[in-house]
Amino acid sequence: MKSDYEQTLYENFKKAVNLCSAKYSDSELIDLLKSGNIPEKQYAALEIKKLSSKEDAEIFLSNLINCDGKIREAVAQKFSEFAENETYREYFCNYPEIFAKSTIDINANISRMVIDGLTLMSDYPQFGRDYAKNLIYYIKDALDNLDKIIYKDKKYTINKQLFKLYWCLEGLSRYSKYIEEETLIEILKKSLEQKEYTIREKVAQIVILQTSDKFREIYEELKSDENYYVQRILKDFPI
Repeated sequence: MKSDYEQTLYENFKKAVNLCSAKYSDSELIDLLKSGNIPEKQYAALEIKKLSSKEDAEIFLSNLINCDGKIREAVAQKFSEFAENETYREYFCNYPEIFAKSTIDINANISRMVIDGLTLMSDYPQFGRDYAKNLIYYIKDALDNLDKIIYKDKKYTINKQLFKLYWCLEGLSRYSKYIEEETLIEILKKSLEQKEYTIREKVAQIVILQTSDKFREIYEELKSDENYYVQRILKDFPI
């Protein structure tokens, strides 16, 4: 099969009409997800109604990373729906690395849909530990890279690391219970050093979920943050 769209809008439109006019079984849609081209995989991800096995789930989730953005976004959208099914959640628990990578997808829509779906999977201990471990790795990497940035670096370089840090903290807000307190405190304190207030917002969202007095120092610092939106998060959640 061809690996990309046709060269003209007309050919693309004709292909889309043919796809939408045909009737595909779920097994045929899985085959499209396995070996189709971009429009076929995108269509299959949006149309599939059922995953019949762990193998189907693996094929489905393999299209959440390392492929065209149109496919990844379609799979992320369907994943957020599939995550409501307990059987599918058990299938998905085998792929914490895929979910961690998709948490920091360059497309923020994908990050959001994946994290929303993962909210329903936070009660699976082994998955939770593995997913959180991957997020901690990405967070530390982003913080290390931000420390190395010098004034000559382009804004894109900085924003790329802040983007990764932001979405990892967002994902971690659902899975912080799987991180050792000392590790969590370390990365939250380091994240507080960032000038970008949205990062401090994410830190605040994690801190309000903690019950240990060990987080009080971070809580007090955030409570007097110069940014109103950061302060507002803590206002109704005394630690």
